[in-house]
Amino acid sequence: MLPLRTVKGKLTDSFNRLAGKRKVRRGLAAGLFFVLLTLLMSVDFMPQKVNLVVGQVSPTNVFAPRNVIFQDKVKTEEARNLAANQVAQQYITDPRVSVDVQQNISTMINTISEIQGNPELDKSQKIAQLKEEMPFDLPSDVLKTLAEPDPGSLERVRNNLTSMIARAMEAREGVTQENIKNVESSLVNEINNQQLNNSYTALATEMVLYYLRPNKFFDVEKTQSLQQAAREAVSPVMVTIKEREKIIGVGEIVTEEHIAKLEALGLSRPILPVSSILGSALLVALLMTVVLFYLYQQNREIYNHAGHLYLMGIIVMGVLGVSKAVIAINITQWPEFGALLAYVAPIGAAGMLIAILLDSRLAVLVVAILSFLLGLMTGGQIRFAAVGLIGGFTGVYGVSKLSQRGDMARAGFYTGAANVAAIFAMGLIGDTPIGLLITSSLLLGTVNGLLSSILTNGAIPYLESAFGITSSVRLLELSNPGNPLLRRLQIEAPGTYHHSLLVGNLAEAAADAVGGDTLLVRVAAYYHDIGKMKRPFFFIENQMGGDNPHDKIAPTLSTLILTSHVKDGVELAREHKLPKGIIDIIEQHHGHGMCSFFYQKAMENNKNEGVTEDDFRYEGPKPQTKEAAIVMLADAVEAATRAMQNRTPGRVEGMVHKIIKDKLMDGQLAECDLTLKDLNIIAGAFIRVLSGIFHNRIEYPDMTKEMERRKNKRAGTRRLPAGKGAN
Repeated sequence: MLPLRTVKGKLTDSFNRLAGKRKVRRGLAAGLFFVLLTLLMSVDFMPQKVNLVVGQVSPTNVFAPRNVIFQDKVKTEEARNLAANQVAQQYITDPRVSVDVQQNISTMINTISEIQGNPELDKSQKIAQLKEEMPFDLPSDVLKTLAEPDPGSLERVRNNLTSMIARAMEAREGVTQENIKNVESSLVNEINNQQLNNSYTALATEMVLYYLRPNKFFDVEKTQSLQQAAREAVSPVMVTIKEREKIIGVGEIVTEEHIAKLEALGLSRPILPVSSILGSALLVALLMTVVLFYLYQQNREIYNHAGHLYLMGIIVMGVLGVSKAVIAINITQWPEFGALLAYVAPIGAAGMLIAILLDSRLAVLVVAILSFLLGLMTGGQIRFAAVGLIGGFTGVYGVSKLSQRGDMARAGFYTGAANVAAIFAMGLIGDTPIGLLITSSLLLGTVNGLLSSILTNGAIPYLESAFGITSSVRLLELSNPGNPLLRRLQIEAPGTYHHSLLVGNLAEAAADAVGGDTLLVRVAAYYHDIGKMKRPFFFIENQMGGDNPHDKIAPTLSTLILTSHVKDGVELAREHKLPKGIIDIIEQHHGHGMCSFFYQKAMENNKNEGVTEDDFRYEGPKPQTKEAAIVMLADAVEAATRAMQNRTPGRVEGMVHKIIKDKLMDGQLAECDLTLKDLNIIAGAFIRVLSGIFHNRIEYPDMTKEMERRKNKRAGTRRLPAGKGAN
């Protein structure tokens, strides 16, 4: 047997191997989110329970927090039992019984007739034989009478009895075990009215009592089937409770009806039904499947990125948790207002966070699902789901295209305004009192917008840092000219700073034209040359007309200094914790391009001996995304345009197309996803921006000379003799 320590070590190693597998980690995370969501949906962590029992004096007033229609099970069962009891018992008729009874009576009369007519027997023998043949006892005087031949009386008895038996058994009621005594009494009375001899009356009576038996038998299955049908035909007794309706007041005696209403409202349910938990679990599983299937079909990048899935789960859990806490708040002083607190559920925060950090279309789907879950958490009240849906969609729309800092504040304002309008509309539909309607819509709608905005702004920095995501908000912060790194660039390399601003304008216009991330390219363009701050005066835009230090050093050293600004920029960006997207563009914005000027200079100095192109190229890598490629092209176009002497529109346009063509032919765009059509569109966007920057200007007159001319003219006028003007 292995030692316990060895067994533990092997189990630990196995667990670590499993935990290290991507599918296992994702499965464990999905299971955890599934359990937590199910608990949030089905369990009241701060339940508003009213502990009352039948017969107790209520210590408080209880008002209905919402509208509800429920089935009164006690009254429904009473109505169904009444309907079942009204169903007549069903019987099966056996036609052979009537025939048998009549046959028995006829046989007995035949036997008596034979004994009466037997000449070989004397009277005492006939009496003895009659007594022996009859299955019932008759008095001696009756037997003596029956021993005397009387065919007419016997035939009357036969006919009367068979007729009466047939009529009784063929009647609708027939002869049953329950009514046989009544039928016997009725037949006996009828026999007594036949005006027969007393002895024959006694004979007929005894035969009826002896031979009569039921011909209808109780049909249990058919009766129960009809009773069940009658029960099912009875509609449930439904009770309607209106929102803010008083369920029970202080000092009232608790009845079964009170308890039923409290249970329907979920205010006195002692435990959560297992079926409710199972239903919530199934619903959560289906909704999670819907979201994952959507991502698999529409956004494979998020689907394959486990961190993004975890981020989405955390956002959903956080927003639902806050919503659950808000719903659980109980305002006893104003129960009518407290019943509306679910309007504060910040569904808009989930929409804004997912739209900013992940994807706007995914945010729309998540908002729709969260609104649906909010409706279920509030007992199926569609008004809360509708307001959550409207506010959530507005939040997604408000942050879908962030381009300025004020857009975040505006998104919160739009969300609050949409919630106010939606709450007011739902209040009108629900016939809410006007005072409560105005107060709830203005207050709760505004609080919802503020809460959504606060949660979004507060959570974004932590979520960005935890999951390594560059959001639009982070990019907006970096675009602020007051950012320390941009302020350094402005002071230490002012020419590079101005160049970066122009590159940002060009790149933003091009990205917008081809559907790229405009905010990312603009901010990345601001930082793409920060590496030049290490040796700013080796770059021509910062030399301000002074001596060019490259004139005094070898071309290879000049190339090394120029190309090193990429590496220096990456190090500086990492030191200041710039987002990965910006660092990638800094690293790729020159690709594997060549420093052509210094290469040609080296060729001239060395007369083509020992000069290779690789020594005069950037280290790369080449642009991997369309955003990096756009910044590369914008950088090259701006630098070339600045160096032009005569910037006519035709020359600028030709230059733009030439630079893009050269980059394409040099293979610098081979690893990004730009098409030839995109390149034409980008060229058009560059030309439009450059036309606005370098447009022709009007040559203004020399105002100094004009002022001097006017001054001299006025002086000459003053020198004329008084009273002698010009003719």
